Amino acid sequence: MNNTTIDIVLTGELAEGISFEQACGTIEKLFKLSTEQAKNLLETAPRVIKRGLDSETAEKYRQTIEKNGLKVVLKSDSDAAISKPVAAPEAALPAATVVVAPVAEAAPPASFKQELPASTSIAPALPVAATDFAGLKFRIDGSPDFGFVTVDLPRGQMLKVEASAMATMDTNLVMKTKMKGGISRMLSGENLFINEFTAENGPGEIGIAPATPGDLIHRYMRGETLYLQSGAFVASTPGINIETKWQGFTKGFFSGESLFLIRASGEGDLWLNSYGAIIEIDVKDGYVVDTGNIVAFTEGLEYSISKVGGYKSLFFSGEGFVCRFKGEGKLWIQTRSVGAFASWAKQYRPAKE
Repeated sequence: MNNTTIDIVLTGELAEGISFEQACGTIEKLFKLSTEQAKNLLETAPRVIKRGLDSETAEKYRQTIEKNGLKVVLKSDSDAAISKPVAAPEAALPAATVVVAPVAEAAPPASFKQELPASTSIAPALPVAATDFAGLKFRIDGSPDFGFVTVDLPRGQMLKVEASAMATMDTNLVMKTKMKGGISRMLSGENLFINEFTAENGPGEIGIAPATPGDLIHRYMRGETLYLQSGAFVASTPGINIETKWQGFTKGFFSGESLFLIRASGEGDLWLNSYGAIIEIDVKDGYVVDTGNIVAFTEGLEYSISKVGGYKSLFFSGEGFVCRFKGEGKLWIQTRSVGAFASWAKQYRPAKE
């Protein structure tokens, strides 16, 4: 007896002559979704849209869906694709990462029921390969101007949050304040204390609002190491080790930034924030960034502080010192600089009498 079950995966590919708008309209009609839900479903493909079918039923689904211009593949529960395999999306830090909430189940319209047995529903937003799914469920709102993250904590889960960043939380959560990193953490520009929120009395959610206006992004760490500029850390799960790293007197003093960097390593969820929007850059050989625009970078990159031009440029161009990166890795920059904004705003301060 064959107990193999089939999942239907929406690939995101469209039949020839079908536009994105037409495809969204088809999804709306077939699954009775809103325009925004249909758009999210197509943009985040590949997505599993139906699970646990027998082969005959799965084939009927495929024929009807593809007849409407959408391409799908059938995937067995043993992860061996019956049609062409769908590659799981890579774990990466998009410039503006937003986790899509699960699409609510809905019964299909009558025209769809005539060709398909039982009810049709959209499965929760999961990667095609379940082994690639990791981390807590969360939602980011307000980016890139005023990033605000809401994190769902299962019962017993703890989350480390930068001091004063908690904005809302369920009554199931219990907070404890601990000292982290000692004097070096304080010198890095971070608070000497960090808050730990634990869902002790049941699952709950916590809303986190960073101090500065700007973007907020998430990265799931898989044993890697990131270096963060002071003030960039927002929150992390217990598997992430947060410590300060001395970057040298010369680098710290001449960069105009902190003498310390924040070193984040381990496995788990990490949230970062910036002043302005965040842009992710793949560095292949070398790259130059103003020291005030750096948010974070991967461990594989080496850097040095230098002038962007001669001494005349140093004092009169307004550019000052820059950070020169070498090697290969990822770099995250912010579109605004706190120092540059402070200098601009200074001219509007009332003159002392």
